[in-house]
Amino acid sequence: MTKILIIAPNWIGDAVMTEPLITKLKEIYPSSSIDIMATPWVASIMRAIPAVDEVIIANLNHGAIQWAERKAIAQQLQQKNYSHAYILPNSFKSALIPWLAKIPHRIGYRGELRWGLINQALDNPSRSHRPPMSTHYFALSKAPSTSTPEPMLSLPPEVLIATQQKLQALKNHEQLFVICPGAEYGPAKQWPTEHFAKLAEQLAVESANNLILILGSKKEAPLGQAISHLSQHPDQVINWCGETSLDEAIACISLAGSVISNDSGLMHIAAAFKRPQVAIFGSSDPRHTPPLSSKAKVHWLHLECSPCFKRVCPLGHSKCLVDITPSEVLNSVHQSIQ
Repeated sequence: MTKILIIAPNWIGDAVMTEPLITKLKEIYPSSSIDIMATPWVASIMRAIPAVDEVIIANLNHGAIQWAERKAIAQQLQQKNYSHAYILPNSFKSALIPWLAKIPHRIGYRGELRWGLINQALDNPSRSHRPPMSTHYFALSKAPSTSTPEPMLSLPPEVLIATQQKLQALKNHEQLFVICPGAEYGPAKQWPTEHFAKLAEQLAVESANNLILILGSKKEAPLGQAISHLSQHPDQVINWCGETSLDEAIACISLAGSVISNDSGLMHIAAAFKRPQVAIFGSSDPRHTPPLSSKAKVHWLHLECSPCFKRVCPLGHSKCLVDITPSEVLNSVHQSIQ
């Protein structure tokens, strides 16, 4: 039996983009087992991919070689007799474990000092011609593709039922709106807090049966709290930033009637569950990192200074985000759920 190990990327959005590759490998090797080695913060994504058999947690520090730790992990993996390893990050250190584990076929893109660590290497595309990440990863399967593969995630019914019951206990509601106001990259990708609050207020006013749930990391908790406070509907606009695991946040997103977010990992999760969504872009470019879903609506002003790909607006005005009004986004939310 073919045994495949995949070294997962470290960003949530990139982890979502691996699903088409993993699913295709299962089609190519139908009797295979596919295991994923992932950091704790992307393991939840990998567990939502049905073709994955096991997720192996590697709690390695970002940017550190940690030679002893990687060697110990490799010794454990060697006992599993993997035949293939797909190394998705481009870093030297990400290729070390499959090489140390003596996995015969080690597939990946040429990256930093990986000569010999990767023995079936593909050329990295130039930055000016880099395809969407789902296409980039999918190419490692060497299967033909005529369009951009759209990731698809799914959760077991029992998880969805438990999450729905938890949400109903929070507030009895008919429609769930999920707001994701954060963006790990920086404030140049974050729609203003006041705009999110105005949108949440408008959704709450439209119906007392609407639940507006704010999701994000613990460091985004003050941002979520500010949105909830400014909306003046604390019984309907509820801040769960930092209050859920990523598994729980994923389940909430999968049940949402609409998801409103910045360009972020949670945006890509919503797209992979094919939820109606509105994605707001500022310093980044939706032509390069769009939500890959026909149910997604994108707001991007494409100003003369945009995309700049900066973490903080270099001009100090953030007009690419400020000038996208709550009313415009609300209109798109309505259109997304029709």
